[in-house]
Amino acid sequence: MSDDDWREVMWGCERWLTARRPTTAAQLLRAAADALPPQARPDAYGEGEIVEGFERRLAALLGMEAAALMPSGTMAQQIALRIHCARRGVDTVAFHPTCHLEVHEHAGYAHLHGLRAELVGHRDRLIELADLEALHAPIGALLLELPQREIGGRLPDWDALAAQTEWAHAHGAAAHLDGARIWESTPYYERSHEAIAALFDTVYVSLYKGLGGLAGCVLAGPDETIAHARVWRRRHGGTLFHLYPLAAAALRGLDTLVAQMPVFLEHARALAAALSELPGVQVVPDPPQTPLFHLHLRGDRESLQRRALALARETGVWLFGELGPTVVPGVHRLELNVGEAALEIAPRECRELLGAVLAG
Repeated sequence: MSDDDWREVMWGCERWLTARRPTTAAQLLRAAADALPPQARPDAYGEGEIVEGFERRLAALLGMEAAALMPSGTMAQQIALRIHCARRGVDTVAFHPTCHLEVHEHAGYAHLHGLRAELVGHRDRLIELADLEALHAPIGALLLELPQREIGGRLPDWDALAAQTEWAHAHGAAAHLDGARIWESTPYYERSHEAIAALFDTVYVSLYKGLGGLAGCVLAGPDETIAHARVWRRRHGGTLFHLYPLAAAALRGLDTLVAQMPVFLEHARALAAALSELPGVQVVPDPPQTPLFHLHLRGDRESLQRRALALARETGVWLFGELGPTVVPGVHRLELNVGEAALEIAPRECRELLGAVLAG
């Protein structure tokens, strides 16, 4: 079955085990427009109160001096790492083997910026301080991702996180936060966004992963760094004629979804507890540390996907589409992002539905 066929079934459902409901292009654009005052004027290449006010708001939320709106996290993080490394005269950055830069960006950091990667730790666990202490070559920047998406939305404990950023600074390196999902991380730490960001020199946050926006991100940090980043944004072709839709579409998420992250985490843990009772299901991590976690499902991949699709058609409840691989043969990964839409599915009902898929 093609991707279009999968999407057609998903769009026909009434409830979804996802962070948000599928929305049409018109709905996304209307939501962005509705978030703005009627007389709001669009920016010109990022200059204008919608964008500049939004940047000030994000900078204040993260406790940083400045912030710059950018079209993508890929652009923002490569720029941040280049600036940090150039200042230190070192072209090596350290990050986890499943870092987005390594897995999803075709080595853009190397091809575009001449940077080299030092992969730290094992791909199936979090970075530990001992992994950093084992590094011998100097690095210009250490990138840490909170939470670590590819291994189940895991987070280091607070003391471990602080020790790792302190190690970076003690060794003359910058500490950069891939905080695409920083909104989902705060309930676990029971600390503010500002407190988490204070450990780092620069922070990238997504405007759509947890906020439900159109696209884009913000890079925050010291005034001088962000001014330099704006130059690189233009060099990358990222200073679009109008950037305001990216800011406008994220406003609702900032106003309503960020405050609900503890609720989403509570529901994620309730779902995980119910689903862990099913034979052939493993929760990773157990219990979840964020509203994003993984289920490892045992069975034939094609059969599981086919039965999930049939159940969606029959019940109007979308559980999942494609399953990802794990290192264990016959065990497949399902990533769950729990948000507003998932709140409508009770843990007991979810267990019954997934149980039916597993039972065949």
